[in-house]
Amino acid sequence: MFSPENLDKFETLVALIARLRGPGGCPWDREQDHESLREALLEECYEVLGALDEGDIQRLAEELGDLLMQIVFHAQIASEAGEFQMRDVLQKINRKLLNRHPHVFGSAKVKDAGEALDNWEILKKKEKGEGASLLENVPEKLPALSYSQEIQDRAARTGFDWENIEGIIDKLAEEVGELKGAENQRKKEHEFGDLLFTLVNIARWLGVDSESALRRANRRFYQRFSHMEAVCRKRGVNLADLSFDEQNKLWEEAKRKV
Repeated sequence: MFSPENLDKFETLVALIARLRGPGGCPWDREQDHESLREALLEECYEVLGALDEGDIQRLAEELGDLLMQIVFHAQIASEAGEFQMRDVLQKINRKLLNRHPHVFGSAKVKDAGEALDNWEILKKKEKGEGASLLENVPEKLPALSYSQEIQDRAARTGFDWENIEGIIDKLAEEVGELKGAENQRKKEHEFGDLLFTLVNIARWLGVDSESALRRANRRFYQRFSHMEAVCRKRGVNLADLSFDEQNKLWEEAKRKV
């Protein structure tokens, strides 16, 4: 089962996790439960996103494997507790894909990707029941930018949206003015939240994923600031001792290099 020629099989991964959790297996793996693995699961999701952001395909393959391991790990824990088994996980997602793609596996017709997505949401709402909110199954544990973009996108599918991006740009200017006029800390936080929400809406209209855009901006800042620090070390100066204008010159230099 664990021979080199079987390492490309899904069943090998399932058997490996079962062995690690079984008698004589790894003490750490045997101690884990659904709750203790929460952070690891989230971390692996971010590692996948990091590989996507960097465009590193080989790393993406590795990180997807780590994420798949977490899924199999949870399924193994559930199986041991009599909660569900891996075949239940597979059955549920396969059934969902079949049911929500009637234009592929049935007689329904769609004209484009947008209509396919609309149909997906209609079918999902039927599954959840008519009393369910379109927003209620958006995971609240998502990063705030991702959550904001998802709930705005879902609301827009009902027609609750701006007619054009110019209206949102005007709204952005309005929110900046309200932030400037905020008279106390509570009001500043409120208005800053509205400003961020509007920026996410602009990102949605531009077809930009706000979470990914901010991660990339963070990465650029990290690389450029690190370059500034390296230049200062090479020149024998302390970055903190430089004037703001001198630091800005270094920043512009870093932008040209990184």
